[in-house]
Amino acid sequence: MDMDDISVLKADIDRKLEKEMYNLSVLKESLNKSNTNTQNMLAILNSFETRLCKLENTILPVYQETENLRRRQENIDKTMSTLDNVLGYYHIAKDLEFAIKEGPIASGLEKYLEHMESVLKAVRYFKDHNPGSLELTEVVQLFEDGKEVLGKEFESQLSRYGKPVPPILILDMLGTDEELQSGNGEPDILEHLPEKVAKELGDISRWLVTNGNTTNFLNVYTSSRSDILVRSLHGLKEHLKSASGSSNCGYTQHSPALTGKIRPTKEMTPWKALKFPGYLKKASTSLIKSSFESGHRRTGSSTEGVKEDPAEIEVEFYITEMTALLKLMQSEAQLMNGIIPEKYQRMEFDKVILRALEMVVSEGEAIAANAKKNIARHEYTSVLSIFPIVQHLRCIKPQFDLTLEGCQAPTRSKLASLLSVLDSTGAKALDDFIENIKIDPEKVSNMPKDGTVHELTNHTIIFLVQLKEYAETAGAMLMKYGVSTVVFSFTVSFLATDPSAPSVGKDTEKSKLKLADYITKVLSELGLNLTNKSETYSDQTLKYIFLLNNYNYIIKSLKTSGLLDFIHLWNKDVGTFYDNNITEQKKNYSQSWSRVLHYILEVHKPISVQRAQQPELAKLKDKERQNIKDKFTGFNKELEEIYRIQKSYAIPDLDLRQSLKKENKDYILPMYQMFRDKYTQLNFTKNPDKYIKYTVEDVGKMIDKFFDASA
Repeated sequence: MDMDDISVLKADIDRKLEKEMYNLSVLKESLNKSNTNTQNMLAILNSFETRLCKLENTILPVYQETENLRRRQENIDKTMSTLDNVLGYYHIAKDLEFAIKEGPIASGLEKYLEHMESVLKAVRYFKDHNPGSLELTEVVQLFEDGKEVLGKEFESQLSRYGKPVPPILILDMLGTDEELQSGNGEPDILEHLPEKVAKELGDISRWLVTNGNTTNFLNVYTSSRSDILVRSLHGLKEHLKSASGSSNCGYTQHSPALTGKIRPTKEMTPWKALKFPGYLKKASTSLIKSSFESGHRRTGSSTEGVKEDPAEIEVEFYITEMTALLKLMQSEAQLMNGIIPEKYQRMEFDKVILRALEMVVSEGEAIAANAKKNIARHEYTSVLSIFPIVQHLRCIKPQFDLTLEGCQAPTRSKLASLLSVLDSTGAKALDDFIENIKIDPEKVSNMPKDGTVHELTNHTIIFLVQLKEYAETAGAMLMKYGVSTVVFSFTVSFLATDPSAPSVGKDTEKSKLKLADYITKVLSELGLNLTNKSETYSDQTLKYIFLLNNYNYIIKSLKTSGLLDFIHLWNKDVGTFYDNNITEQKKNYSQSWSRVLHYILEVHKPISVQRAQQPELAKLKDKERQNIKDKFTGFNKELEEIYRIQKSYAIPDLDLRQSLKKENKDYILPMYQMFRDKYTQLNFTKNPDKYIKYTVEDVGKMIDKFFDASA
């Protein structure tokens, strides 16, 4: 580096040093000014602090005095207010006496309850501060008067607006319930009281319990609602009687007249304006008509005109009444929720529904009692009145149990007790029914003279067909109470207990199997009895006709009603048994032609067929002519005799009657044709019309008139 460069560099450094020196002097000057300002600010702050302390020392005593004055003013105001309240307590009896005694009707319930609150405060004040004063006596008396007025208002509102539920409304509610079960419709809410009235009753109830310390009004509520519930059910029953025209049936409302004759029933005529579920399923009259054609109804067929049984209507009424009771009980519980305090609801609900529940249970027990009387007289139709009731009661009992939850044990047990009575009655009827079949007398006077279906068979089948409609119910009865009768099968292959019968875990299937077992036992006893009865006939052919008619009627009825398939759940050989017996009786019946056939079967006597076919060569001897005459005479006589006898026989079933006639023709006519053709060519008599009286067609026409007394 040369000297010039060094000189330039030094000059540059000097300039920078000079500049920095200048900056340093400026910084020192600024620092001095800042220190001066700081000192001035500290002086000002010290002066402000001094003045503030002086101000505090001056103001604080004034503030404290002002606060003391404010507190004194508040105490004075509170004292004046309390004094006003106390003075008001001394005058409240006089001021509110008229309003309290006049009741809520003038001022409205809300204002009246405010008055009662004021009186209650006065009562509490005098009890705490002046318990022996005259004023306490006055306000206590006024308070009691007010509670009494509220109680009367509660009772008045209940009696004024609480009315029995109209029957049509109840039936609509039941119809709506059916629609809900089928997935249609919306639930109807039954309004026992107007909404405003129910709210006011709830306000009175809660006030009396909370402030009045009284529950006397609860007795009024339970008595009123209980009476309305009973009257609603009575009104429903009267409406049902009127709507169904049952007022002419001649039976009382509370004593179901369960008539006892076992007879075919029919579908009940629909009742106008009533939405009735089909609780009772009757045995169709087609079952009877199919077996008894016009002109062939004989003694014991029991096909007289079917009349509507008052007992059936009574059961319909009772089932409807039972369902209505459930719905009304549920609506009463809903109504009570808004009126009665929760802690009292279950106890008071028990009292509300008890009378109506006892009434319905009592009617059910009356039905069972009448059924027992009819069972004692061997009139078993009554049991069919019990089954729909039991079936329906079992269906709705869970809802009853839920509704009665929290009630007293005796109340909750009433329906279970009724169900037990009905169950035992039904089981007793089923037990006695078998025994009655077993001991049915075998008297000639009781036997149909024409060999038609016996009345016992007809009644038994009708009973069993109707019983099948309640298979689960009847089976449950039998499983619970059993059948004491020891039944022996009259044909082992028919009714011996099927060892391969399935073991079913489900109660429903078990019940059906139990009933199927029971029905096979009934049919077994019926078969034994019919066999014994048939022995009373002196005419063997009529015996076979009798058994044939009865077996045919049984199997056709079982098939038509679907009962045979039901029985096959337990024993699959029943149908085969009856088919075999029908075939056997037909075979036995064919023996009735033996005396007729005796004269035409010996085809080679007195002459051979070959000789008869050559009349020009067949010269008859006197003895041969006489034998031929005797054959025709005997045939004519026996044919006329069997025609006379069997024309009086009855075969009410058209199919069986026609088939038997056809079998007779197929059996007799070909042989008679051969016999007649053989001898008509021979000159065995000078008067052939005397001996050859009937053509083959004539014999066929005579057979067509068999089993028809009017022919």
